[in-house]
Amino acid sequence: MEHIARDADIAPVAALIADPTRAAILTALLDGRALAAGELARVAGVSAATASAHLARLLDGRLVDVVRQGRHRYYRLSGHEVAEVLEVLARISARPPVRSLRQSRQARLLEEARTCYDHLAGRAGVGLLDGLRAGGYYTGADLTGEGERLLTGLGVDVAGARGSRRRFAPECLDWTERRAHLGGALGAAVTDALFERGWYRRGTVPRAVILTDEGREGLAALFPSKELTSHTPVT
Repeated sequence: MEHIARDADIAPVAALIADPTRAAILTALLDGRALAAGELARVAGVSAATASAHLARLLDGRLVDVVRQGRHRYYRLSGHEVAEVLEVLARISARPPVRSLRQSRQARLLEEARTCYDHLAGRAGVGLLDGLRAGGYYTGADLTGEGERLLTGLGVDVAGARGSRRRFAPECLDWTERRAHLGGALGAAVTDALFERGWYRRGTVPRAVILTDEGREGLAALFPSKELTSHTPVT
């Protein structure tokens, strides 16, 4: 039988992601933060020993990195490329059934505003890109001169994002909204600035972010999009 030429051997990586426990761990790390093995064990619903075994395999497969602080070890995705793969898989996967009020609330918060690894996603992320586009600040995969001035004024390191080896400002199809939000180096830089300004803060639900009163006022002054300013109030 004739062998088929392949550009890359994707089967080992696909096998690592395919395990339900490892998939749960990787999804938890889409928050963009480094988490301890114990935290990941609780998220995945397994024992600490089982989580450690799965993390060892993910480390060997270079899907996660480990950060050491003293005697503690924290795990994170090895890079934005891994996050992009997971987000693409989420777009073509079935949504899990909601079986409780808690799950319903969590799903709603993730749909409203969340981090897609290091950039804003959900209705908030889609609304941000729509606002940039409608205001003439963003065209295609780049900023206009006016858009660069606007974001620089917000504290976004536009020059740093342009100098990154990562794509500058691609559109990223949102897996819940089925519309694009801002990704790439610029999307990450904008999200950093929104956190720095206190316009968004992380919520208690992993990956979910909460629009603050300051953020609601600031975004309303910049963009007319209701998707940006109609999120669940801070509690």
